[in-house]
Amino acid sequence: MSVVGIIAEYNPFHSGHEFLINQARLIAGSKNPIVVLMSGNYVQRGEMAIMDKWARAKAALASGADLVFEMPFSTSVEPADLFSLGNIEQLTKLGVTDLVFGVEDANLNFTYLGSKIAEIPPKRMDFHDYSQTYSTQYNQMVAREVGYEVNQPNAILGLAYAVANYNLGSPLNLHPVNRIGAGHDDLLQRDGIVQSASAIRNIILHKEDSKQLKQWMPKGEIHALEKQTVYPNWNLLFPFLKYRLESASLHELQQIYQMSEGLEYKMKHEIHLAHTFTEFLRHVKSKRYTYSRLRRLSLYTLLNVTQADMLDSFNHESLLLLGFSKMGRQYLKTIRKDAQDQIISKVDKKNTKSESMHLQVRVDRLFEQLMHVDQNFGQRPLEV
Repeated sequence: MSVVGIIAEYNPFHSGHEFLINQARLIAGSKNPIVVLMSGNYVQRGEMAIMDKWARAKAALASGADLVFEMPFSTSVEPADLFSLGNIEQLTKLGVTDLVFGVEDANLNFTYLGSKIAEIPPKRMDFHDYSQTYSTQYNQMVAREVGYEVNQPNAILGLAYAVANYNLGSPLNLHPVNRIGAGHDDLLQRDGIVQSASAIRNIILHKEDSKQLKQWMPKGEIHALEKQTVYPNWNLLFPFLKYRLESASLHELQQIYQMSEGLEYKMKHEIHLAHTFTEFLRHVKSKRYTYSRLRRLSLYTLLNVTQADMLDSFNHESLLLLGFSKMGRQYLKTIRKDAQDQIISKVDKKNTKSESMHLQVRVDRLFEQLMHVDQNFGQRPLEV
């Protein structure tokens, strides 16, 4: 039995994601399910998703996924290593046997490279060159140790999956798949059959002709987008971040998750004169920190997510079931006994008192304020 897993954001869902689901179906066959762990309303690089989690889950189910779960905030908004570790651990608990992921070059032996990287002594990862980011120094170290330089975004994430999988005892068979069409973060290619999610988001945010989206997105998802009155992005959130940074004390900011090395002083100083989020990041940016790290830190600050919040959530993670197919429903019955404490089908006061669902509901409050749609209480899993 091959139960195939996919780790995704679907921000938004597009034809490249549908292609990967089709590749997963070739491995799973017609009688085994495809299980998707999807980011909720906040994504890995420290941004709000452009559509809510229910709309994105519906698009995935309509395109062939059998089960879609929301990954906890404490896994979804993390650097690649923790993002990978949390998701692979959760997929394993769900009985997944195989992981399919898109990369620029599927000929790379990710399983072998992951094992070699995982065996590198930790002391060689203790970097002290403050003129370069941690990720740059890490990639350089990997190139020296394994003899191959990996610098393409999907390959880097694929290697993070491979390292996490090895560290967890290699529970999953890895299946890298060549991406088709536009690469990660590529600009719009009007004649391309697949666009990058960032190019599609730019069309939506700049309110360009939405008719062209039908080339790359499911009709139902486009219809849902057209009904939206707000499209979350950092320009919209910046005034809230500015108020938060200017009104919070240094002591309060020091409790924020990943706030270290005096960044609270730098952020508090720079926010006052900045007029846009891009300008703010540019002023805070140094060679030591990537923009992704600073966006995540800005999001933690905006949402008042502390070190204690993340640790409590990460140590007690549950998965919210967003939707299922007929096959997915049958598979749920087979794993319910082993995963009963892990899967939540209905959000209520009891399961949100603490742990990951407590944080999940709390951070979703801001998304709900912007979108005017309840994201947790009163919602039921979608059936497609």
